[in-house]
Amino acid sequence: MKSIAILVPKGEVMPNAILGAYFLLTQANFFAQQQGRSAVFAVDLIGYESNTLLYDGSFTVKTRNFRRVKEPYDLLVVPGFTCEMEKPLQMNELLIEWIKEQQLKYGTELAAMCTGAFLLAATGLMDERRCTTHWAFEDSFRERFPAVDFQPNLIVTDDQGFYSSGGAYSSLNLILYLIEKFCGKDVAVWTSKIFQLDMDRRSQKPFVIFNTQKAHKDEAIIAVQAHIEKHFPEELTVNELAKQFAFSRRNFIRRFKEATGNTPIEYIQRVRIEAAKRLLEEGEQNIEEVIDRTGYRDGKAFRTVFKKITGFRPSEYRYKYGRG
Repeated sequence: MKSIAILVPKGEVMPNAILGAYFLLTQANFFAQQQGRSAVFAVDLIGYESNTLLYDGSFTVKTRNFRRVKEPYDLLVVPGFTCEMEKPLQMNELLIEWIKEQQLKYGTELAAMCTGAFLLAATGLMDERRCTTHWAFEDSFRERFPAVDFQPNLIVTDDQGFYSSGGAYSSLNLILYLIEKFCGKDVAVWTSKIFQLDMDRRSQKPFVIFNTQKAHKDEAIIAVQAHIEKHFPEELTVNELAKQFAFSRRNFIRRFKEATGNTPIEYIQRVRIEAAKRLLEEGEQNIEEVIDRTGYRDGKAFRTVFKKITGFRPSEYRYKYGRG
């Protein structure tokens, strides 16, 4: 039997992460037993106190104090948070150190749901390992943990016993992945059907809302970004932007990439595709009109870039997310 501790850290923890993970794992046990097999998981809730309040006190979770844990667990699961991550990292320094100790001393596997990845990365154990988190926290995560091999598009990562997931409810796909890994495909399929979860989700691309990447302090590049966001339907070139904002071409590309994480061309593409997504969601124009309104002159190029960024063809995206 695989012993699992779902951690309940201090801070604004997502109740659905704790309860969802607990229900999926225990229901996987139920199905396995129905098939004449033994239960696979022994699941505990571990925190700071015997009773932990969540979500402004709306929920109470009974937990064991992690300081009193004597036997090591096979797997620790860290839930996500509903807030910016600076405070949770400060509030949970003792828990972070305990997580690190469990892994180094006993080889305990570690799994992070959503922004729980920040706590795992804070141990230093994720350096040079693949990891993901909620797409909205990409810039913050990269800034704090540059040594981590961050994978922004993936829903689930598995790097030799270190697991992570995309954001919010998609983090339950990580639990399904673990169920499949430790119980088998049949148990995971049954669990996914009971909870009506899509097992085949692999990418966060369709859910990303481009946040224009302005957390940096380079005012000159912010001015360029604002210009691109205003004039994206027009023809924009790197040479013209560099000249307009008094850069050499080489220095402009280097500085833009350092500030935003994208080249100027990549940034223009992302702004245009974000505009295209919104037009397709409104559903009032055909795809050729969307192409024209977002600055593209070549329909094939538009479709290629759209698929690369969103994971869908334009027609598929409109069908899935359009109003009509």
